Amino acid sequence: MKVHVVGGGLAGSEITYRLAKKGVHVILHEMRPKIQTPVHKTGYFAELVCSNSLKSEDITNGAGLLKAEMRSVGSLILEVAEEVRIPAGKALAVDRNEFARRITDRIKSMENVEIHVEEVKKIELGEDEIWIVATGPMTSQSLLNNLSKKIGRFLNFIDAVSPILYSDSIDLSKVFIADRYGVGKGDHLNCPLNEKEYDRLWKALIEAEVVELKEFEKHKLFERCMPIEEIARSGKDAMRYGPLRPVGIVDPRTGKEPYAVVQLRRDNLEGTLYNIVGFQTRMKWREQKRIIRLIPGLENAEIARYGVMHVNVYLNSPKVLDRFLRLKKDDRIFFAGQITGVEGYLESAASGIYVATNILRMMRGKEPVIFPEDTMIGALMKYITSSVMGELKPMYANFGLLPPPKRRIKNRMIKRKKQAERALKSLEIFKEKVPEVIL
Repeated sequence: MKVHVVGGGLAGSEITYRLAKKGVHVILHEMRPKIQTPVHKTGYFAELVCSNSLKSEDITNGAGLLKAEMRSVGSLILEVAEEVRIPAGKALAVDRNEFARRITDRIKSMENVEIHVEEVKKIELGEDEIWIVATGPMTSQSLLNNLSKKIGRFLNFIDAVSPILYSDSIDLSKVFIADRYGVGKGDHLNCPLNEKEYDRLWKALIEAEVVELKEFEKHKLFERCMPIEEIARSGKDAMRYGPLRPVGIVDPRTGKEPYAVVQLRRDNLEGTLYNIVGFQTRMKWREQKRIIRLIPGLENAEIARYGVMHVNVYLNSPKVLDRFLRLKKDDRIFFAGQITGVEGYLESAASGIYVATNILRMMRGKEPVIFPEDTMIGALMKYITSSVMGELKPMYANFGLLPPPKRRIKNRMIKRKKQAERALKSLEIFKEKVPEVIL
């Protein structure tokens, strides 16, 4: 049986690696660097185009529990992330270029992987073949047109990316090193703003020239990546209660919390690049440079990568996919990654683990399986394939997806800890019954 994987992103890389490690010959199709997308910059697999953070590692956080589950079954994405991690407090952040390069090298070195650098414009099923579409939210228009004939229209939302700065252009005399509530090892640079400086920044943002959206697109801005200028327009103090909140950050020079603070997070191991936390934007490039330079410490900032906006497409999965992420009209075609409606790097990779597990089972003559619904992976896959709340909205790992404990627990953190412990125990039992899930 031939297995074709279309897309070398996080999901496609996880699937390819897992199947190849189990002896399956995989043909991986990736159009980059031959054809680039508006947001990718390299030809590496698993390139991170938004934040370089894989979020919290605390198991009482949805992302933290998801990591724990993925580590339990083995994950290429997490394994490499650990190798190239950079300081980021409670979060797992990586050197994005080294992360993608190492994943690419691992996959290219595998005997069972055949790589085709090409744009797949249509899915043509041959005899005894399985295809996995893991093209992500930036799927090429040609392939979208072909798939639309099989499944109908795609859903979409507008996403935005933060600018990245050269560290040697930051005035270190005006910023300070600190982590929120002192949790971390001094992993963030902080640009403090007093009330006058904040007001000046807020006024500049609400008046900034932006890339205009079409009227029908305006309601599609994704809430978790809302552009900073949109946050500013929602109210004068909105940024101070959002990405510029100073709570838990003490300026060592004054011993007090600033009025507001812009945080910078290291973007690579060398510390030569920093991204502006929470500064996703659709401002025109000249405006980005002008407004960023209004921030104390960034008066001479040079931008290595400007913030951009792009359209993310995804399936209305409950309508077109079964519980195993197979096309209802043709169970030889699987989907994985953000195109299925999961939101986030690790969520995409987790869907790859889910798909790879069931493809292995099918190739061994076994029935596909669903993961336990009290695990984060199982709950997330259930949500995107069975949500009944109208059109599917992109979903990331969170405790709202998990069933509550049998016994009512008032304390939220204790409740989450119990849910996390239950999830990990449930996954251990599942691994014994379904050995295909283990890398």
